[in-house]
Amino acid sequence: MNIDLSVEIGSLKLKNPVMVASGTFGYGEEYRSLLNLNGLAAVVTKTITLEPRPGNPPPRIAETECGMLNSIGLANVGVEAFIRDKLPFLKTLKTRVLVSVGGSRVEEFAEVVARIEDAGGVDGYELNVSCPNVAGEGVAFGTDADLTLAIVKRVRTTTKRSIMVKLTPNVTVIAGIARAAQEGGADGLVVGNTVFGMAVALSTRKPKLARIIGGYSGRGIKPIALAKVYEVVQAVDIPVVGCGGILNAQDVLEFLITGARAIQIGTATFLDPKSAPSVIEGLKDYCRQHNINRITDLIGTLNTE
Repeated sequence: MNIDLSVEIGSLKLKNPVMVASGTFGYGEEYRSLLNLNGLAAVVTKTITLEPRPGNPPPRIAETECGMLNSIGLANVGVEAFIRDKLPFLKTLKTRVLVSVGGSRVEEFAEVVARIEDAGGVDGYELNVSCPNVAGEGVAFGTDADLTLAIVKRVRTTTKRSIMVKLTPNVTVIAGIARAAQEGGADGLVVGNTVFGMAVALSTRKPKLARIIGGYSGRGIKPIALAKVYEVVQAVDIPVVGCGGILNAQDVLEFLITGARAIQIGTATFLDPKSAPSVIEGLKDYCRQHNINRITDLIGTLNTE
């Protein structure tokens, strides 16, 4: 039985619905010896900014009971080094490559995209308006509909390639931000990023992160992510990509049934670098067992009656 796992995000055709999340997969090359990168729907790079960033001071990662906290702070090599040192490898891949883009100003997002456009070799961009551990930006963009709209509109003028916008779950109502991204010209929305969290070391009575509060990811945020995906799917007409707490094929199926057209695996990769290929095989097994020929037949089939 041939199983068709292919999905579409706007004009972007994906061989299956399983991407890897930005910030958890480096620049892709780090995992080349651990799994077949070409079997993934897409590799999403670390967030790239105009200038290199060292990130936040350590400690900036802490394990928790049901996930992990991070306060990396968008540490990256900067766009010029990315184009020179990282992009050549990404160009060799036979799968989709999306570059996550961040910035301190609206114009910076567009400048980073423009420079990568000149270099070529990517399929699209994920605009990170939702990073929760960079002072003065990140969440400031992702919680403001007008700023989100301005960023997407500005980037849209620099590229005809696919644009996805990564939204923050750290808002009371996410629908308005989602609609602003759609209005700006986004082809898809990633829902979402990490949620605010912190942890305390009893032995020292100090926070486990140097910045005290960071981004909480992993198993514990799956119900939050699902709820946000449901809300966004009802609010927009463009595809939604689910992200948050996904460990196995069953998790993916829940997101697809809720209305997501694809998903991203993040923290699970730290537990098992081969999580994404395992999930893809799990989706095939489920479809075979239930006589489902196309994974798209499951998308948006949530029964709310």
